[in-house]
Amino acid sequence: MASRTTPVLGTRALNRATLARQLLLSRAEMSARDAVAHLLGLQAQNVKPPYFQLHARLAGFETAELAGLMESREVVRMVTMRSTIHTHTAHDALTLRPLVQPARDREVAYFRRGLVGVDLDRLADRARAFVDSAPRTMAEIREDLLQEWPDADPQSLSVAARCRLPLVQVTPRGVWGRSGQVRLTTVENWLGGRGPAGAAQPVDDVVLRYLAAFGPASVKDMQTWAGLTRLREAFERLRPGLAVFRDENGVELFDLPDAPRPEADTPAPPRFLPEFDNLLLSHADRTRVVAPEVKGRSWTGNQAHCTLLVDGFLAGLWKLEGGSLTVELFDRVPKAAEEEIVAEGEKLIAGMGALPDGSGSPAPSVRFAPIRG
Repeated sequence: MASRTTPVLGTRALNRATLARQLLLSRAEMSARDAVAHLLGLQAQNVKPPYFQLHARLAGFETAELAGLMESREVVRMVTMRSTIHTHTAHDALTLRPLVQPARDREVAYFRRGLVGVDLDRLADRARAFVDSAPRTMAEIREDLLQEWPDADPQSLSVAARCRLPLVQVTPRGVWGRSGQVRLTTVENWLGGRGPAGAAQPVDDVVLRYLAAFGPASVKDMQTWAGLTRLREAFERLRPGLAVFRDENGVELFDLPDAPRPEADTPAPPRFLPEFDNLLLSHADRTRVVAPEVKGRSWTGNQAHCTLLVDGFLAGLWKLEGGSLTVELFDRVPKAAEEEIVAEGEKLIAGMGALPDGSGSPAPSVRFAPIRG
């Protein structure tokens, strides 16, 4: 039960607060680099999602801005939170990876049966020398390691190299409009000594940054986002300077005292989010964005779909092909909301470079598919 003395935040209040932190209530006048830093990285399992994430959040965003940051090595793609690929600023790439390194070390332990007789320190040293001499594919890394440990399981060797070393995907991988095989080197090698390699950001600082981007949130919420455990101690150290609330189920939530917490009835415009958007992955309790009745509908097996927010909540899926945007709603929406979806969809088509080139191709269009059952 919720405490009588601790303020309670309802689901809609939590929704509006989180959307405000995520720059989704209104597009921010912010650079792409500053947005990547504010959001503590962008989920980047695939190449295009970070660009769509910024289009949904920033005023006047152009794909060339993030592409340029990739090419100048001001942002990089690497495995960090939840053992998934994120796009990070150079500073965060160097300092967040050490913070989550204990989780990556535990991940290697799951593959110990395939690593019998493998000295993990020697493996890391050999793999580091190999990828720092030239960017390598994971297949090339695996084959090199098999020369020293021919009886080891190849997949386990790959996992050990990926987890023990802070590997970045070098460009042109991740650059909008270009293609390239995944080739890897260490973050220190790629960034050329731009920061304190090996020095983790203080966990208390990361807690505060997480709350700025995802709060109000529980300890378990942040642990879900980071893929870490035992963060309660950091929250307790910070408690005297934090605002404390409870949700409708009595779960304790922490927040920055001066962070935006808009009224629950604040308008929330439609937003088209890519697959694996951090908004839908960074809380243990996702009901602030995903209502119980639509839970699981943004996935098919292990494949995530692009999602549509209406009134701040998951309301449908979408697919962009050329100048045609297809929207599949989970339920009917008022006519006014449908018109807002169309207007936002047209911005998506224009902003992500799918407009016709004047050669007689069909005009960009937004169409609604049948309501999903």
